[in-house]
Amino acid sequence: MIAPELALMYVYAWGVPNQKENAMNDTIDATDLLETLKITKTERRTIGGGTWASGTMGGHRFDALVFPDHADEPTYELANSRISKLSLQRISDGQIVANFDRGWDIRPTTTIAGQIVDLLAAGLAETVYAE
Repeated sequence: MIAPELALMYVYAWGVPNQKENAMNDTIDATDLLETLKITKTERRTIGGGTWASGTMGGHRFDALVFPDHADEPTYELANSRISKLSLQRISDGQIVANFDRGWDIRPTTTIAGQIVDLLAAGLAETVYAE
């Protein structure tokens, strides 16, 4: 059974082409990828608002600063997601494969990193704030 707060992320996953992992481990079915999501820590900030969320997905570690409301300046937010900061690191070699800090510092460098960023943008805020 899917937790209700993950429903939006699954809606996104259903729209992604059904691609199983290839030999280079660069793409994976979005629904399978979502099954690997583990949020390991959430910590509300006392100054400046928002919540830091940390976790893993698809062999990657992420840290994200998520807000309950949209940013006043849309460019400070990742794709209308209420995420203002997101760092994505491949666990196997420690490589940062995406970094967003009120704008792209490192755009996703692999297909799987792009899928993870899209899935987190689609529903991390809703999950953190249990909407």
